[in-house]
Amino acid sequence: MAHSTHFKSEKAVSKNLKKPLKRKPKRSPSFLKKNIYSWHKIIGIITVIPVIFWTLSGLLHPLMGHWLKPSIPNRVFISKPIKKSKIDVSLNDIALQNNISSIKNFRFVNIDEKQYYQIKDNQKQLLYFDTQTGKKLKNGDKIYAEHLARYFLDDQESTIKNINSIEKFETEYRFINRLLPAWKISFERSDNMDIYVETVSDRLGAFNNTTQKSFLWAFSMLHNWSFLEMISNNWIRVSVILLVLSIISLSALSGLIIYGFMWKFFKKPTKENKKGILKRYHRQIGLATAFVTFTFAFSGAYHATKKYEPNLLPTAEKETSFQVTDLKIPLKEAKIDWETTKNISLVEIKNEIYYQVIKKNKKDQIPQIIYKNAQTGKILDNGNMEYAAYLASYFADKMYPHLKAQVKKDNIIETKILSKFSREYSFVFKRLPVIQIDYDTPQKATFFLETTTSRLASKIENGDRREGFSFAFLHKFFLMDFAGKNIRDTIMSLSALGVLVVSLFGLALFIK
Repeated sequence: MAHSTHFKSEKAVSKNLKKPLKRKPKRSPSFLKKNIYSWHKIIGIITVIPVIFWTLSGLLHPLMGHWLKPSIPNRVFISKPIKKSKIDVSLNDIALQNNISSIKNFRFVNIDEKQYYQIKDNQKQLLYFDTQTGKKLKNGDKIYAEHLARYFLDDQESTIKNINSIEKFETEYRFINRLLPAWKISFERSDNMDIYVETVSDRLGAFNNTTQKSFLWAFSMLHNWSFLEMISNNWIRVSVILLVLSIISLSALSGLIIYGFMWKFFKKPTKENKKGILKRYHRQIGLATAFVTFTFAFSGAYHATKKYEPNLLPTAEKETSFQVTDLKIPLKEAKIDWETTKNISLVEIKNEIYYQVIKKNKKDQIPQIIYKNAQTGKILDNGNMEYAAYLASYFADKMYPHLKAQVKKDNIIETKILSKFSREYSFVFKRLPVIQIDYDTPQKATFFLETTTSRLASKIENGDRREGFSFAFLHKFFLMDFAGKNIRDTIMSLSALGVLVVSLFGLALFIK
């Protein structure tokens, strides 16, 4: 009996041993399929429309900025020299005759062979007085704006449809143009050309034909999302953009993880399955563009964070009210070499009034600027650098309180004159030549000053350098500059096109 029981027990044990052992299922593939893959689809469908907007407008950028940009005969205004023989009425007499006790500034301009004083009064209006007769030119600034526009366009015949003063930036005259206030002159031509000019500096702000206007509108709506600002405000616009770009970055990273490192966990598509073909190409193109998608989104978001703060550079100008009676030495008695002088204006340095005498310069040369005291006649040694340092200290005091105690003459590391744009001072700042002053501050502050207009052209610190480097190299592909602008723009466009295609494939997959 005992033997029988022992036999049954051995048999039961043997039967149990033959049963397969229960193993816990692998959680990783199931977890990934259920979560990461689902989240990739969700965030992908949330961002597909914004990505289409940004990639389409990204494709527009080289067209509007390079390949299809309209041309114009003259980009730089060449002013006529001052003629001392035409100065029969002094500045003091002009002021006395017109009950002008103080002015912001003055300089000389020429319109149709006549020479004028261009005087900025205390209301910041530009007034024009004939230097021979003293007669005031009615609507002078408007007439001079037209004169400049026709010069830039080399068109003396076309009818002008409209001419308007521009006090703020708009869709067709964006912040990148920098110059304000400006005049917009619209011509009756087949190309519907609009010219924007700044009369106080004889500068061309922008020029747009019919095609360029369409590009600018599309870019403003699709890339900058101006429609959000129209219905809300800039803070909401920037916040929405940052949120969407953050989600796009997550989508790119999750796609890289799924399709690059964990593809074996997911079902392989078959060639016969149309949906499988979409999946295959979505994966292949997505892997090829995942990095640039991330760099586009990351650098765009980083750049957008700077848009919360209003940019005050267009209004960063040092203006002083000069009492005309304080000009003790009239221009004709100031011992100025008129034959070599391009223009003259006024500046204030440490409560002293100076004639700022801009000398004529040969092509590609930086003009020499002399500062002659309007009360004593003495010339200020190293005047242009002295004035630039004075301006930097002034703007630090008024606009950048954290730099107020640090932007001082004894804290200067280096000063130099820039006659062309550089990596830190790019073409978007418009103004040249400028004086660059590097200061020994915790964030290595650098100021760029245009002394001929008493303006701050730019101010950068280490945080600005990091953001600028990110945007230039990751968003605008400046790392390809060595190959030329055409190749750089082509590669950037192909990258944007790849992101667009993979987004469209992802949308098609979601629909199916």
